[in-house]
Amino acid sequence: MATNNVKKMATTGLTVLVTVMVGISGLMKAIHLPWSVEGLVKFNLPNSATFLGLMEMAFILLFAFPKTMHIGFILISCYLSGAMATELSHDGSMLNPAIPLALIWITAFLRDKSLFLGVARAS
Repeated sequence: MATNNVKKMATTGLTVLVTVMVGISGLMKAIHLPWSVEGLVKFNLPNSATFLGLMEMAFILLFAFPKTMHIGFILISCYLSGAMATELSHDGSMLNPAIPLALIWITAFLRDKSLFLGVARAS
């Protein structure tokens, strides 16, 4: 019983952490904070900052809610994988998108193992 409670608190904590972390990143792009948009200049994407920020916020919000977690997981994983590919193609560091992506995958696994194991959803 206590172990289940600890798992539930850790899962909720990770979900909140990931949602806030990625949500703030998207918000910074959407409102064009100079240092956030500056990173997009080297990829020739400064005019896309608002759109990219709104996508990031929408995808992580979908991930945060249990009913839309699966589609949110797929969309935010694709978004951050694309960010990693962009970083690699421009000799950048893929750690910026890789760290939140790893946390999202860990959180998703804790929330619903069927995403990875293909088993019936556990309650």
